[in-house]
Amino acid sequence: MANDDGRYDTAQRVEKRWRIAADIGGTFTDVAALDEGTGELWLGKSLSTPRKLVSGISAGIRDAGVKFGDAGLFLHGSTIAINTLIERSGAKTGLITTRGFRDAYEIGRINRPDAYNLFFKKHVPLVPRSRRHEVIERVKANGEILVPLDEASVHAACDALIRDGVAAVAIVLLHCYANPAHERKVAQIVKERLPEAFVTASHELSREYREFERTSTAAANAYIGPRVSGYLGEIENEIRRAQFAGPFLIIQSSGGLYDSKQAREQCVRMLESGPAAGVIGTLALCRSLGLQDAVAFDMGGTTAKAGVIWQGQALTATSALIGGYNQALPIQVPMIDIFEVGTGGGSIAEVGIGNALHVGPQSAGAEPGPACYGRGGSAATVTDANLVLGRLDSKNFLGGTMLLDVAAAEAAIAETICKPLGLSTEEAAAGIIDIAIAKMSYAVKAVSTERGLDAAAFPMVAYGGAGPLHAVAIAREIGIRKVIIPQAPGHFCAFGMLHADLRYDQVATWFARLRDLSFDQLSSIWSDLVEQGRKALSASQIAVKGIEVSYSVDMRYVGQEHSVTLEVPENILSSGDRDSLKRLFDEVHERRYGTCAPREPAEITALRTTVVGIMRRPATGSSTEKVGPDPRSAERARRAVYFRDLAGFVSVPVYDRKLLRCGNQIAGPALVEEHASTTVLFSGDKLEVDALGNLVIDVGHA
Repeated sequence: MANDDGRYDTAQRVEKRWRIAADIGGTFTDVAALDEGTGELWLGKSLSTPRKLVSGISAGIRDAGVKFGDAGLFLHGSTIAINTLIERSGAKTGLITTRGFRDAYEIGRINRPDAYNLFFKKHVPLVPRSRRHEVIERVKANGEILVPLDEASVHAACDALIRDGVAAVAIVLLHCYANPAHERKVAQIVKERLPEAFVTASHELSREYREFERTSTAAANAYIGPRVSGYLGEIENEIRRAQFAGPFLIIQSSGGLYDSKQAREQCVRMLESGPAAGVIGTLALCRSLGLQDAVAFDMGGTTAKAGVIWQGQALTATSALIGGYNQALPIQVPMIDIFEVGTGGGSIAEVGIGNALHVGPQSAGAEPGPACYGRGGSAATVTDANLVLGRLDSKNFLGGTMLLDVAAAEAAIAETICKPLGLSTEEAAAGIIDIAIAKMSYAVKAVSTERGLDAAAFPMVAYGGAGPLHAVAIAREIGIRKVIIPQAPGHFCAFGMLHADLRYDQVATWFARLRDLSFDQLSSIWSDLVEQGRKALSASQIAVKGIEVSYSVDMRYVGQEHSVTLEVPENILSSGDRDSLKRLFDEVHERRYGTCAPREPAEITALRTTVVGIMRRPATGSSTEKVGPDPRSAERARRAVYFRDLAGFVSVPVYDRKLLRCGNQIAGPALVEEHASTTVLFSGDKLEVDALGNLVIDVGHA
């Protein structure tokens, strides 16, 4: 793998076939390349290039020392979809809907989570009312056509959209999840009338009821479609020019892979592609370590994300709110349950109203980046604070390939934070870190405690370039007792993509009281859904090691509005045991909401299947011979590092991670440095290197 200088040798690899994974973040682009013959893993990292993102991928590929022409498979994850949505930088979009439902998208659910907030603002639709047009048709909830489609009204809507100059069109007709015939016809007409427009029909994305959620999902897909589709097309052109002839697959928000051609049409499925890959990597690591539960924590240059592994599986959701609960736009597609906060290494610290210090969500990104990058940035960031506190080595950042400017970091903090607050540079930097830790701790709680799980009882797997820097501090804040830093944490999301499988999720809205449930009918619907998934898997033309199928239901108590999703075990499927299914639902409901009603009747609202094509996976680490607890041979320096609990700067040992061996033990305070990350140990922490090369930290709580 890496040479002693942290770089990657490119010799003797011309004839090998590679599987390449590239993850584009807000600040850095990470590449992990797997040698399919030997199982070796090679890594690359480059600054992201916002003006032309594919350039960052090419630079990362070169840094890893591999070539597209030697690869048989290319996997990719990116933040372009979620950033386009959050930044509101998508295409001019129009919406066609059923007569009388023009305003359903804007009315939404009338959520007002803070009843006494006079400054509350509801969600702002991606499509304004002036570009929402109605057509004459009506389908019942059972799929029966009540009012035939009036094609003249469709043409009238197209006339209006042409006048509007839209670049994308979303089509959402009432109850099309039960019968999509009208939507298909409308889509056909729109594509004929607006041949240059990106067109999406809601039934292609979601076959679930709830008109607002389906409308929001289809509108989001259309809104981001031109930009994401164009971006993926640009990558396809680039890799073909580089003589890559294999499949190009995208990581979905669900953690599974799907073909790039499908991704260009169903862009909304890749909103959380990069973070999802990190959780999949955590799941792979947990399996290798025999862990059933863990918190996955990812901190990069722009954001921090958290997910959960529980009972040997990554927790998933059937939908998500993008943009925060207050003003969120719901997206109704399966995804790994991830909570994200705008706190990363590049997050900007500033003094706001009332002299309150804020960190994020604005980020310095890759251009210009933190002040210490020396690329024109002048705002103080989390990375600048860590550098000032001695936790980063200005001469050894990214293995010494990128020098950091300490004076620029100090000047930025002094000007923007110290001057208005009257603090010393060290106090201001420590305050920036404290606020960042508090915000990131909330992300961990949001995916664990708020889901009925005890985060303090779970080990934390921390990764991302900035994750190990802050992991122990976050663990202390929450009460987590063990932190695991995997190998190459700065490339972990790209590494996680190599563990992803092809995945196709299908859903059908189906209402049935549990007491009246026909398992024969249920099995018939499930069989149809599985067949759809198998056809999609077959169409990908990717060779897989095997196929796994899972079945789930959405259930609720009769009289409730919202459902919970639960996977149905094989024994309940085969036996048709209603009582066991009800008990399972009660257990899931109590864990999620802290209460259940065993005597209340329940009903099913939807059926789901997941068809997974198992891909070959790389090893999660390489076993090393146990050499004893003495790590002194890996100590390369001592450095003054600021610790608030030790009342200032103290001299601590700095260890070179690539020189550590299985069984080595380190007591905090100390630093462990590697090519793309640094791990911080506080007083009372104890680290040991395990047999797979992971850093396992017993957190010493004050």
